[in-house]
Amino acid sequence: MKLQLNAISRAITYAIASTASVGLFSTTVMAEEDGAKKEKIEKIAVVGSRAAPRSVGDSPVPVDIIGGEELSKAGGDDMLELLKGSVPSLNVHQNPISDAASLVRPANLRGLPADSTLILLNGKRRHRSSVIAFLGGGINDGAQGPDISVIPSIALKQVEVLRDGAAAQYGSDAIAGVINFVLKDSSEGGSFSVKQGQYFEGDGDTTTFEGNIGLPFTDDGFANLSFQYKNADATSRSVQRPDAAAFTAAGLEGVINPAQVWGAPEIKDDISLFGNVGLDLSNSSQFYMFGNYSERDVKGGFYYRNPTTRPGVYGGNIRLVNGAPTRRHPTDEAQQAAWDAATPTVLVGSNDGYDAQLNCPVVEIQSNGLPDQDALNSLSASNCFAFNEILPAGFTPFFGGNITDTSLTIGTKGEISDGFMKGAYYDLSGSVGRNESRYFITNTVNASLGAETPMDFSPGKYIQLEKNFNADISKGYDFGLAYDVNVAAGLEWHEETFEVIAGDEASFIAGPLTEQGFGIGSNGFPGFKPSAAGEYTRRNYAAYVDVETPFTEEFLMGWALRFEDYDSFGSTTNYKVTAQFQATDDLSFRGSISTGFRAPTVGQANVSNVQTNLSSGVLVDSALLPPTNPVSKILGGTELEPEESDSYTFGAVYQSGDLFMTIDYYNIQVEDRISQSNKIDLTLAQKAALKADGVPNVDSIAQVSFFTNDFDTTTQGVDVVANYSMDMLGGYSTFAFAYNWNETEVDKFSKITGDFKVKRLEKDLPNHRATFTWTQQWEDFTGFVRYNYFGEYQGVHVDYDATAIMADPSVTFDAEVTYFATENVSLTVGANNIFDQEAEKLDFQKGTGIPNNNWGGKYYETSPYGINGGFYYVKATYTF
Repeated sequence: MKLQLNAISRAITYAIASTASVGLFSTTVMAEEDGAKKEKIEKIAVVGSRAAPRSVGDSPVPVDIIGGEELSKAGGDDMLELLKGSVPSLNVHQNPISDAASLVRPANLRGLPADSTLILLNGKRRHRSSVIAFLGGGINDGAQGPDISVIPSIALKQVEVLRDGAAAQYGSDAIAGVINFVLKDSSEGGSFSVKQGQYFEGDGDTTTFEGNIGLPFTDDGFANLSFQYKNADATSRSVQRPDAAAFTAAGLEGVINPAQVWGAPEIKDDISLFGNVGLDLSNSSQFYMFGNYSERDVKGGFYYRNPTTRPGVYGGNIRLVNGAPTRRHPTDEAQQAAWDAATPTVLVGSNDGYDAQLNCPVVEIQSNGLPDQDALNSLSASNCFAFNEILPAGFTPFFGGNITDTSLTIGTKGEISDGFMKGAYYDLSGSVGRNESRYFITNTVNASLGAETPMDFSPGKYIQLEKNFNADISKGYDFGLAYDVNVAAGLEWHEETFEVIAGDEASFIAGPLTEQGFGIGSNGFPGFKPSAAGEYTRRNYAAYVDVETPFTEEFLMGWALRFEDYDSFGSTTNYKVTAQFQATDDLSFRGSISTGFRAPTVGQANVSNVQTNLSSGVLVDSALLPPTNPVSKILGGTELEPEESDSYTFGAVYQSGDLFMTIDYYNIQVEDRISQSNKIDLTLAQKAALKADGVPNVDSIAQVSFFTNDFDTTTQGVDVVANYSMDMLGGYSTFAFAYNWNETEVDKFSKITGDFKVKRLEKDLPNHRATFTWTQQWEDFTGFVRYNYFGEYQGVHVDYDATAIMADPSVTFDAEVTYFATENVSLTVGANNIFDQEAEKLDFQKGTGIPNNNWGGKYYETSPYGINGGFYYVKATYTF
């Protein structure tokens, strides 16, 4: 088999020796059976190898290939959701009310964070998103991976998933594996489709238009173009918050029901344009170019601002102590105790300045939970102000952003036709990728501006810009072994820039009421100050060598060594060894051992931000600081270093007739993992240091966090994949089974990480996931039914340890039927989670001892299949 593949590969001009280069093709075998010809497609891949392409079954490392047609068989259009249905070791959370993580959702391959998986497009490294998941649901806290959701399924020929550590071959980030998205390359034909869907609850209406066309590019090339345009309404899986319900019951008008929404955000004008161009320059060389432009607007909900308690807006800092107005005195324990015992008040400020604030009426909270209305009515006479006058029912901000993603790769590849390197394959390329997230927050206030505050703000932008240049070469040498020894080598230069652009002045300015306890900046997401704006750049270069030695026709080994040097933290060297042994015609064994690394991103090393989050169920502001900030250093922060990993896999492949089955065990040990630290309560001295450092809104900031290399983990698991095809029910049936067992254990951590984060790392994802798909084909109809199993997982709400329970295993079903009305027109109807399996419901009284659902959610947000329930859709496709 290997000799046959080697002969085939030499008849095909390809270039595969890239620092992150992948090439694929398929061979078609026609088999005569019962007088009829049946087409069998043998999937061929070189991801994980730079030698001749080989079948998935002959690969020394586990590789999945998912065809573009298979990806399109699902209700949603988000690439993360499509992949989750095909790759059981990939998990994706919904992330409602999670700051920027709601705009670009992170994904987890093999239980590791989003930036531990290398993403490729046509074999070239994909740039990161500018969004850093500050609130990433534990596992992804602080992750900064590429935005996979911009890639539409209609643009894809197939997706390759290398489930093996590959940093020694492809560089940083490939600790968990590699996902390569391969664009269509046809020079003719195409399709256009319209899809409409809705959740069973009657919300989340989604309309998608998508198209693809292949065009000739002269007589010797192709230009394949794709687009997708989508709009999706928001969803709500919420109940009214008890505090908001109590305000309504007490007669307060204007309280929205629900006051706070848990659900998917609204997505508007989501457009993605992808192009892939190739041109034969000669019989042995080719020019290629591909890239994309993508843009979307995303808007989601935030936490409700209670009109009596929200610090910096409503919660008062003056109370009547022994009949006299008294400010909070955090340095005087006796006065502080007396102040704490007094009746709570709402925040009142004087338009005449700080010294006049004590002359303002003190507005106490009455026994019905509402402010004293008479006292509120008297404020204007004293030239005083409270937000209860203009926003008496509280308010709920809407947070969102405009996400723009662009990329362009240009290169040439081919075979050297003369000289001492005759017969070698080369690949020279350059690429640039840019992702911009422009944030907005509406229906909120800059409290320090008082009544003059606007309610819509533009807090600023993050921009991620990356440039890559690659030079690679690969050649086979005859050393008298079973076939040629393939030797590949190459160089890479990479530059990564993270830029912070300041927001509009109203989003960060300290207004005239600042001294009186009113919060600075747009409440919920303060704008980036000019002092925080700037560009941060890092460069690195890499050199690698990769050798494959076929000692016999049955025994193959591969060797890879890679050196990288970064201008920030220095150099790293990593290796990988693979082996594959063909025991019989049907059974083979394979394995690998490797080291790896993940470099800290430039954003993680330099970003600062103020977030609103729940701490032990209480809404507070927390500041994320660079790890080298003086305050971070006091709390244990140090300059970030790369994560380092050791991994090994071993498995078996069995293929006989129409049955194909693989089983692989993996073990990944990661040291010095980078994540966001536990949020640490601030002392007065630390707050003073923050003020000196220019951090806004310090008095309302309760906690500080920073990125840190703080813990070690061991992740192990088993992947099982099986496929079988047969004639059945007057048609052709295919059965596909995939199972993943994954377990992560935190081996070492410090107080900076915290016990609850450790628990989230170990338990938030289900240890067991499985899918079983039956696909049936007839002449005029095709359809599938998919069974999805999710093992028990830790249910967590609002990142609060007291809410955590172990949720029960669950099963969902997906189904789809397509009718081919004509040769060109097909009609599809289908549903995801067709039986509307609910996520685990919040039941605080039963499992946690918390008396009330204070945050208005219905389901635990860590549900591995989301919180929105069943989704049905119809689709019409025209193919030409």
